[in-house]
Amino acid sequence: MSTVHALVTGGGRGIGAAIARRLVADGLQVTVLGRSLPALAAEDPERLHAVAADVADAQDVARAVAGAQARFGPVQVLVNNAGQAESAPFLKMDAALWQRMLDVNLSGTMLCTQAVLPGMLAAGWGRIVNVASTAGQVGYAYVSAYCAAKHGVIGLTRALALELAAKGVTVNAVCPGYTDTDIVRDSIARVVAKTGRTPDAALAEFVKSNPQGRLVDPAEVADAVAWLCGRGAGAVTGQSLSVSGGEVM
Repeated sequence: MSTVHALVTGGGRGIGAAIARRLVADGLQVTVLGRSLPALAAEDPERLHAVAADVADAQDVARAVAGAQARFGPVQVLVNNAGQAESAPFLKMDAALWQRMLDVNLSGTMLCTQAVLPGMLAAGWGRIVNVASTAGQVGYAYVSAYCAAKHGVIGLTRALALELAAKGVTVNAVCPGYTDTDIVRDSIARVVAKTGRTPDAALAEFVKSNPQGRLVDPAEVADAVAWLCGRGAGAVTGQSLSVSGGEVM
């Protein structure tokens, strides 16, 4: 079989970059998609390609996918990692925040999947992995829009897994807990600025829900994604794998 082409959205940094690097190490050709062109692609021009697109814009996604497939051929593995988290008390959350969370986290997952699925069906083989969150498995206060969007991603994962079960395409979700990324570090900095807590005290609030008492390493999420993308996970579909130190059981 020729080299497998994977598309990783939000692949320029954090969890997405870790996933892209892991898939390249596993021998795949990888297109990373983000709102801006990530420097990551310069690390291995033979196996990494970058395209700029907004996952919430259907025309932008179609253009980006066409460019990616012109470079590396049909997308056989899709990792829907692009996401955004904003917080607000429910009664202070406006409609614009609600819509942003749905657009990026849920609609973006749908649009990117629709763009690449025809090629997977034509080949009779494909892997779709949606990077959701433990926020898609449980509730968290002050991020109701984000939780709603991520619960939607898991519902979409389950429905599409059933629809595609007999067609050679698996659909799964990976649900990281708080992970050592720029997003979490920025959140910790905001807590420090607003409350006057020390950085260690702010971090302790983030890790207290993890029985292991730590942030998840992006490489640990990438390992889980890589396994689901492989041929050995062919009997696994419709699942939501929590990578959270035991926070969700």
